[in-house]
Amino acid sequence: MIEEISIRGLGVIGDARLPLGPGFTALTGETGAGKTMVVTALGLLLGERADAAAVRSGAGQAVVEGHWSVDATGPVADRVRDAGGDLDLYAPGDGANPGQAGLLLSRSVSQEGRSRAVVGGRAAPVGVLNEIGQQLVVVHGQSDQIRLRSATAQREALDRFAGGELGGILGDYQEVYRRWQANQGELDILVAERDRRSREAEDLRIAMTEIEDAAPRRGEDLELAERADRLTNLEDLRLAAAQAQELLSSQTGEDTPDVLALIETARRTLERVSGHDSALEPIAAALANASFIVSDISGQLSSYLGGIDSDGGRELESVQERRSQLNSLVRKYGDNLDDVIDYLDAGSGRLLELDNDANRIESLRIDVEADRARVIQLAERLSEVRRNYGIRLSERVTAELRALAMANAELTVEVSDRGDYSLAGKDQVSILLRPHSGAEPRPLGRGASGGELSRVMLAIEVVIAGSDPVPTFIFDEVDAGVGGASAIEIGRRLARLAETAQVIVVTHLAQVAAFATNHLSVVKDSEGAVTASSVQKLEGDDRISEMARLLSGLPDSESGLTHARELIDMARASA
Repeated sequence: MIEEISIRGLGVIGDARLPLGPGFTALTGETGAGKTMVVTALGLLLGERADAAAVRSGAGQAVVEGHWSVDATGPVADRVRDAGGDLDLYAPGDGANPGQAGLLLSRSVSQEGRSRAVVGGRAAPVGVLNEIGQQLVVVHGQSDQIRLRSATAQREALDRFAGGELGGILGDYQEVYRRWQANQGELDILVAERDRRSREAEDLRIAMTEIEDAAPRRGEDLELAERADRLTNLEDLRLAAAQAQELLSSQTGEDTPDVLALIETARRTLERVSGHDSALEPIAAALANASFIVSDISGQLSSYLGGIDSDGGRELESVQERRSQLNSLVRKYGDNLDDVIDYLDAGSGRLLELDNDANRIESLRIDVEADRARVIQLAERLSEVRRNYGIRLSERVTAELRALAMANAELTVEVSDRGDYSLAGKDQVSILLRPHSGAEPRPLGRGASGGELSRVMLAIEVVIAGSDPVPTFIFDEVDAGVGGASAIEIGRRLARLAETAQVIVVTHLAQVAAFATNHLSVVKDSEGAVTASSVQKLEGDDRISEMARLLSGLPDSESGLTHARELIDMARASA
């Protein structure tokens, strides 16, 4: 239930507060005063699309806040907590129903079109408002009368009336239907691409065989590149090493001095005179150490020369052949050798998947046939339930229409086979109206006036409320095109609906407003070029005056005031 709504900077409304509460609230006011903005504000709280053009001229943003009372353990409360929001738990004795909690919803829209939603004190996506709103409120307006002409809206109305009995079957049906469609889609793709996937599998086998035969190792290409570079420059390496060894320690026996001989000569020269100066002793020792180092280096060069393969040309040929083999794999299967090895690793799983196509196709065919049979079975049960409830809905709505000054009207709900299956089943639901005796039943989309549609929609909602209760109903000029006794009956039925739900009605008819338990008036006050509106709660003489204005356009007319009192007394006597 909506306890209160606050509106700031929306359209013609500068700052207004709507005290709502339980029962039947009527919202009246002069044309252009802003009643439509109240409905727009409610729409924003319910997650509808924001329009920057609705922001009041001169205001930085429009802000709407709604205070709700909800079941503290119900699905709405759970969704609020999932979104990170908080609920205000009522303390015992504060007048609230046991188990109820307060919920604050807020929506703001800037002049630039930016929108922000707040759920339970926490910023949330606008979609959360929409999810919560679908469980809290049903809104009916002129657009909904038009929508009632569509086959989808008529089927949804019947399904709501059928309630849980149909809902359980429909849930099972939709689960099987979605699985059936998903499997059928996969099966169609596999069958259509069977030849292509077969070629892919064969190409993959050839590739895997080629890679496995080559048996590449990670990093092997880098190792081979280094070996090829060494073997290509083998003679230069041999010559350089031989020359270096000859300079360090000559093996030819010639008189050309080498490094080792020179160091030895220097060492012996210093040792002969070191007895005369001790400072030469460490220098002579260093020369001895240098002699050992040069001798070791000479030995390493000798070993290096001995290890150089004299048949390097043959090895180079073998290395280049291997490099060519690996490069061929890289050109075919990747940007580098690691990609080739990864392709081999992934190919096994992909080949297993492709080779399993035949088994998968057969398995899918079995599942598709089983689900199709189940869909047909459940669709038949849906049709049966809809036909049964269609008869009941026809009878009850017809009775309601007679009470709504359509004494000879008859409503018929037809359920027919549309020939194919959808997520909602295979039924075509049509609501036909015979407005008076002797007339042929005609679809609501053809032949029903706006006033008749208003009464049909209200009658359907009153009947459905018994099996599919909704906390709050909002009617935006549901009485359009209606007057006199019909308007009184609409007011009486709205009051009846308000016995089990909160009902908020934007109306221009005193006959409807008379049945309200809470009467709010949107009052406008001219402020230069901009109209500011506020909302007043009407009681006593103020309410009678507003009722007289609705009846005659003159709030002070004696006949209008008298008529207004008669209407209010009549409504109270009907309660």
